[in-house]
Amino acid sequence: MEIKFFGAAQTVTGSQHLITINGRKILLDCGLFQGRRKDTYERNRTFSTDPRDIDAVVLSHAHADHAANLPNLVKHGFEGPIFATDATEDMAEFMLRDSGRIQEGDARWVNKKHAKKGLDPIEALYTEQDAVEALKLFQTLDYHKTFEVIPGVTATFSDAGHILGSAITVLELEEKGRKYRIGFSGDLGRKGKPILRDPELLDVELDALLLESTYGNRSHNDPSAAIIKLEKTVKDVVRKGGKLIIPSFAVGRSQDIVYWLHQLMDEGRIPRIPVFVDSPLTSNISKIFARHEDLYDEETKQFVGLDSHKGHHGPLRYPELHYTASVEESKAINEMSGPLVVISASGMVETGRIVHHVRNTVESPDNTILIVSWQAPHTLGRRIVEKRDVLHIWGDTFKRRADVQIINGLSAHADEKELLEWCEPLKGRVGKIFLVHGEPKPQQNLKARLEANNFKEVYAPKSGDAFEF
Repeated sequence: MEIKFFGAAQTVTGSQHLITINGRKILLDCGLFQGRRKDTYERNRTFSTDPRDIDAVVLSHAHADHAANLPNLVKHGFEGPIFATDATEDMAEFMLRDSGRIQEGDARWVNKKHAKKGLDPIEALYTEQDAVEALKLFQTLDYHKTFEVIPGVTATFSDAGHILGSAITVLELEEKGRKYRIGFSGDLGRKGKPILRDPELLDVELDALLLESTYGNRSHNDPSAAIIKLEKTVKDVVRKGGKLIIPSFAVGRSQDIVYWLHQLMDEGRIPRIPVFVDSPLTSNISKIFARHEDLYDEETKQFVGLDSHKGHHGPLRYPELHYTASVEESKAINEMSGPLVVISASGMVETGRIVHHVRNTVESPDNTILIVSWQAPHTLGRRIVEKRDVLHIWGDTFKRRADVQIINGLSAHADEKELLEWCEPLKGRVGKIFLVHGEPKPQQNLKARLEANNFKEVYAPKSGDAFEF
């Protein structure tokens, strides 16, 4: 048996880990890599192995960096099953099709620029129809229900508490009479996160654990401190009469922000100003949340119950909140006067409507761009976080006069302490730990902390590294 690491290896994007056993191949996740545009385009077109040789995909959750290269995998010949939870399939139904439309739209935009400069056109990474073909391959499973991945390999999902439907996977494998058990954390959530239940703990013996390490050297702020900063930022935008632009991942983070703004308004801590969720994908994902109330934590179930008496329809619906659908509705926001809030995807400001909103607001000091998630190197979001005075957006140059605020406390990822606490029940029960989905510094710190805590074999594999068992 071999585990090969291709994506999310000493980086946090493009999650892809390949298991080879009995001459067959299982891919854990198939996410998009994000970074420099040229590097990103080429890297996402290339797979660690021929997609036609992959027998099955096990998907941890629907975030783009874990799932959004599935249509490309299918485009290049993959025909096997894609195993996921029911909520993950529901979100992927919209997320993958939306991603296909974005790929097509961005290719058209770039090609217009290329035509003016006499450059060759580019091909979309994949299309919406490719996404439709990928969705046909999904097979859904409930948490705690063991299923066969391929002959000789079974898997079981547990709740990762990261986004709706996110899963921790335990694989049981047998080769030449020897049995193995591998754990894959996917992205681990946090205790006390809005709407969702806390991550479940594993009570098993493991030969290997693939453990995310995004914040392996950081402690998150207390969520209450993050909410206080959100409150202050909104109040400041109201004072200036400007627009608050929030780039946010459509799956998970946007729902958190909508939820917190709902609570702040209900508690009278911020004025009731218009909030626009300008992303058809985010709007559809919010509808999926309403279909999976069984996955809510107890606090949210109580909040939903209270809202029913006030005429609301759950945590993600309230009078000030507007979900836009059409391009015309999106463009109309540019003509509106503030104060108002715009929440739009993508979270790293690389694609989608958020790029247009940044272009239209970044040069006014009345406006604020609020970053609520980690930004990968070489993305527009990272350049905004660095508060660069000049931003290059789709070939045009802008002077940044808008204020930039950053909130880290809303992360859906476990921090250093939470990762160590999650691993504690596995002490003495796990062979090798492979740190994935993290940059080198967080991984080095988490590796040292785990080793100091008597976890003997901890590795941080690079892309292309392979380990045999």
